[in-house]
Amino acid sequence: MNQEKMREREPKDVETGERMAALAGAKADAWQHKARGEHETEEAARYTMDQGGVEALIENWPAAPKTAAQQMLEQYGPPNEATPTKLFWYGNGPWKRTIVTSDVLIHNFPTTHSDFITNYIDYAVPVDKFDEIAAFDGSCLVDRTAGEVGARCDTESANVLTLNLMHDIVTAKTTVEAARKTFAENSAAYALGRSAPYAERLQFTVPRGGTEDPDESIIAGAMARQTVGKAKDLLTGGDRADVTPPGR
Repeated sequence: MNQEKMREREPKDVETGERMAALAGAKADAWQHKARGEHETEEAARYTMDQGGVEALIENWPAAPKTAAQQMLEQYGPPNEATPTKLFWYGNGPWKRTIVTSDVLIHNFPTTHSDFITNYIDYAVPVDKFDEIAAFDGSCLVDRTAGEVGARCDTESANVLTLNLMHDIVTAKTTVEAARKTFAENSAAYALGRSAPYAERLQFTVPRGGTEDPDESIIAGAMARQTVGKAKDLLTGGDRADVTPPGR
């Protein structure tokens, strides 16, 4: 299939054989990793980029992301991965992963700025706390399956502050409203060189693995029912499965 056709293809255009092969491949891959006791892989962590090559990559980045990238290079050395628009570090300092990108997101909390640094840690946020975390800061990124939380902002200190307050919300030490006010006060204090412990270092012990939630498999019954339906399709020429969402 040529490149133009591949770009136009939607999920509905994938042949049944291809669909089944993809499912079988993903299942086999998962079982191989489970057998090795792995729940995720980060192959790039084994590599280190050339400092000179990275500096050439970021030479024409916008000023703010470029400055941040240079600070990360000075603090943590060359990244493990680099593309023309992104740098990746794995296991740097307190972080599970750090990403600096030349692309930005505009964010108005607590003041208008660009987001281009994301720091991740292993952390299991209870599902019933997801809404509170989202209400606190839309740039606090929760991944239940991976068991990690990321904070995305313009500085590493702001991300430390975000994660400290996220932890306080999860542990019911503070409320969303109080956390947002604390964020503003600490941000201002840190910028002015005053004491701001919540922006200076993580105030809780960061887990190292064991936070993932792969959920549970529920497809077996559905596959059995849909297989019967597929057989009927072949006999009758129909192809409409009953997959109506509950309540409709």
